[in-house]
Amino acid sequence: MDSEALKKYSALHPKPAGLTLQYGTAGFRTKAEQLDHVMFRMGLLAVLRSKAVVSTIGIMVTASHNPEEDNGVKLVDPLGEMLHPSWEEYATQLANAEERELQKIITEICQKAAVNQHKDASVFIGRDTRPSSEKLSQSVIDGISVLGGQYHDYGLVTTPQLHYMVCCRNTQGQYGKATLEGYYEKLSKAFTELIKQSPSSGESQRHLKIDCANGIGALKLSEMEPYFPKEVLIHLYNDGSKEKLNHLCGADFVKVHQKPPTGLDMEPNERCCSFDGDADRIVYYYKDATGHFHLIDGDKIATLISIFLKELLAKVGQTLEMAVVQTAYANGSSTRYLEETLKVPVHCVKTGVKHLHHKAQEFDVGVYFEANGHGTVLFSKAAETKIRQLAKEEKDDEKREAAKVLGNMIDLINQTVGDAVSDMLVIEAILALKGLTVQQWDAVYTDLPNRLLKVQVADRRVIDTTDAERRAVTPPGLQEKIDALVKKYKLSRAFVRPSGTEDVVRIYAEADTQENADALAHEVSLAVYHLAGGKGAPPQP
Repeated sequence: MDSEALKKYSALHPKPAGLTLQYGTAGFRTKAEQLDHVMFRMGLLAVLRSKAVVSTIGIMVTASHNPEEDNGVKLVDPLGEMLHPSWEEYATQLANAEERELQKIITEICQKAAVNQHKDASVFIGRDTRPSSEKLSQSVIDGISVLGGQYHDYGLVTTPQLHYMVCCRNTQGQYGKATLEGYYEKLSKAFTELIKQSPSSGESQRHLKIDCANGIGALKLSEMEPYFPKEVLIHLYNDGSKEKLNHLCGADFVKVHQKPPTGLDMEPNERCCSFDGDADRIVYYYKDATGHFHLIDGDKIATLISIFLKELLAKVGQTLEMAVVQTAYANGSSTRYLEETLKVPVHCVKTGVKHLHHKAQEFDVGVYFEANGHGTVLFSKAAETKIRQLAKEEKDDEKREAAKVLGNMIDLINQTVGDAVSDMLVIEAILALKGLTVQQWDAVYTDLPNRLLKVQVADRRVIDTTDAERRAVTPPGLQEKIDALVKKYKLSRAFVRPSGTEDVVRIYAEADTQENADALAHEVSLAVYHLAGGKGAPPQP
């Protein structure tokens, strides 16, 4: 390691005095002007990680659904997964180090993580469409170069596309070609094969309106459009040509505000969907004949996919174990439908994609989605091998055809991470194959009315939870109080959990009517305020 070069370059990317940041589920995120030193140092860290695992590592410059002024950075591990938790710790240390300590901290990381300095390092870089992203990715490149790493800059890509490239590269092309063309070809070929089987194939065109959050999704969908079969007509809105990224639009806005994005006119019963700013989340919605808005969130997406996969697995006749993984935020109606009607096991884990992904890996087929629309399906190696073999060799026509459909589903799904483009194509294929309208899909079950609130507290650490965040262990008496409140309402449940980022406690409540859900949420928020050190005025109904 050339300590003079490190000193020289580090001085070009100085750390603002007094700034401390924490690497979380979303990597680092803050105002773009505070991130130059972080980007440089994540370039350094990616080189160390690459040497440690002797594989290509990804770096994505994005702040996803945050406002345009923000930016952020996430590292991608060899198989396209999120950075290993022990390295999140190193990322935080390196980002917060004073300049004079940099060399020492790098040496410490190398010792702790057994980094072989003599190995080659390779890093893939991608960025979103924010005005600050190009300059910040240049700072990443400075960091990689100082430590002698090789890099490939993919420029403007969606977050899931970068995850895909990293996985392709490290599986020596088994997962696909590590190019944008490779991604478009793999997905569109699988999608075209699936659509061919649909009852109305070739006659009616399928229209879909897409709100691209004024982000990268619009650019990449227009690049991909020539690859789509002619039956599919996508109409892009909020494509970034006029308005600001994520402003009054995008999946997060639609989910939180339960209303359509600006910049998209909806006719009754038209299928519409929204991506978020870096295209790793998707939600669907429509307006009924009376003008009422209906949101179809991650829970309902997981349910549609589960219904379809369960039918196919039954036809194939193999004993493959399928499960759905949710968090405590999943609507109670979805959990009940999956367990009681569909008879699919449901597992609840802590909030955060890494927990869902990790749990889903335990099954032959693991479906996971957060209610916010981030999710995917994982197939075990054994399940995939079995399905591909049946598609080739099975004598029974029905079984073989079902195995072929499953094989195409495996190719269409981006198993590295939630991917709005891939998830959209999966949903469109299932709706076409099952001949379902968006209303019929929505009617599979009715969401229980719910309410999300937050209460400001002096210190969020006073609340500790268990049972996948569904029960509070501390402060004493809080859970007993919640249990008593929940008993007052029908079909109700409520839970509280500390925010991962700020001193607030998040409250979720659901019940048989909106009025009851609101009342329960309010009463729970008062209990939190009084028992967990609320700040400011007590919550008002």
